[in-house]
This record gives sequence, structure tokens and C-alpha cells, in this order.
Amino acid sequence: MYNTTNEDGILNNYAAEPKVYYAEYPAIWEQRKYVLQALFATFIVTTIVLVGFSVS
Repeated sequence: MYNTTNEDGILNNYAAEPKVYYAEYPAIWEQRKYVLQALFATFIVTTIVLVGFSVS
């Protein structure tokens, strides 16, 4: 656990806040990777649903 202290030496047991930064827009190759991941996930979910319907 992280502790911080104020000017008087009193402990503060709250979490230390991380430095804030802005996210960057993904590059074109990252966007393509996300599309491929989405297609693969859609394929898996569709396959599971179709197998479930065929079994029942």
C-alpha cells in the first residue's frame, strides 16, 4: 500500500494518483488488427450459437 504524507508529516492512506495522459488515435495497422479481431470473434460466437441450435 502506498502512503503519502502532507507538509505536517501526517500520513494519507489514499491511493497515489497516476499521471494523466491522453490516448492517441490508433494507427491504420492497429485499426486493421481490431477489424480482424472483431471478425474472428464474430465467427466464433456465430459458430457457438449454430452448434447450440443444432444440438438442441
